[in-house]
Amino acid sequence: MSWSDVIDQRRVVETLQRAIASRRVAHAYLFYGPDGAGKRAVALAFARTLQCEQGSDDACGACPACNKVSRLIHPDVHVLLPHPSDADPADIAERLQGLSAHPYAAIDFVRRPSLKDAAYTSNKQAFYAVGRINAELRQSMSFKPMEGRYKVVVMTDADLMRVEAANAFLKLLEEPGPQTVFILTTSRPDRLLPTILSRCQRLRFAPLPAERIEAALVERDGMAPGPAAALARMADGSYTRALDLTENETLMADRELVVELLRLSYSQRIDKLTALIEQIGRMGRERVKGILRLVLGWIRDLVLYRTMGAEAALVNVDQAEAVARFIRGVPHADLEAMIHLVEEALELVERNVHLNLTLTALSQALGRAMRGPHSGRLYVPLADLATADEHG
Repeated sequence: MSWSDVIDQRRVVETLQRAIASRRVAHAYLFYGPDGAGKRAVALAFARTLQCEQGSDDACGACPACNKVSRLIHPDVHVLLPHPSDADPADIAERLQGLSAHPYAAIDFVRRPSLKDAAYTSNKQAFYAVGRINAELRQSMSFKPMEGRYKVVVMTDADLMRVEAANAFLKLLEEPGPQTVFILTTSRPDRLLPTILSRCQRLRFAPLPAERIEAALVERDGMAPGPAAALARMADGSYTRALDLTENETLMADRELVVELLRLSYSQRIDKLTALIEQIGRMGRERVKGILRLVLGWIRDLVLYRTMGAEAALVNVDQAEAVARFIRGVPHADLEAMIHLVEEALELVERNVHLNLTLTALSQALGRAMRGPHSGRLYVPLADLATADEHG
């Protein structure tokens, strides 16, 4: 992976190139932003450039160091993925090989519990334990580099460090070994210890433009322009998600579930709505999050169609007729509130709130928002209710 393979993120790349050229490389970086925007790709390109024997701000791609980093076998470059406690070492190795082959691919245990089945879900949690931090990092990072100019650690999804692991990692940041560079990636910087955040140079990654994702699908993955355009808009700024959607045979079924969920939320056919919620809830947390993202895409299509009519560049371009019918059928829908409701439901699912309870509350709130103005709030803390009561 070289800088030229990175999609967009020019500001981030130029910042890192300047740091290398001026020999002012920080000992710790935090790459944060949405999933699939290129954090891992930039981290690997950065690691390769740091170790390149040419010593410039761009890796040559031909020296032994570049080749070793590209294959993730360089002794001074350590790439860590959070994984369940019972993860098979062969599975971990296969995922790292997949990462070296395609840094944008969904190879992590969080979003892809099974590499063989994109639709498979699991309740097992992927995380970093304190024993792993001590065993894999503490001793190795205390010595000078064996071959390269730096010792580099790339820790993906760093927010999944458990408290003891985070404290152990903090000690490494507080007393860095010679010529060490830590690169942490996360989509949730708010979940990291403030003391870790304060010791990292933070670089924000923006969502990728749909046209850049579309171009990558066509040029890198050989996809036809029509399907590539549709998937790029559905990917919501994530090339990784676009790649995942190309493999996910359940996508079309999930899109149908979205339409049915919105229809039943409006009609409030309780028996059918309850059955549908139970069906979705059994699919597992990650798939439910995917379905909620599809709901967001659908509602955003409604916003675009209401504003621009038939000229709107819809995400669900093949469902334009259904979108038009919806706008005609519920002319008073508070679409902005509906977006806020689904975004809050996604947040609740992320926080492990009960799936069926979240989906039930969401469907009821969406039903009200489709009929007129809505607060856009799904969950109201008890403290807020008490304050409201005090003020009448």
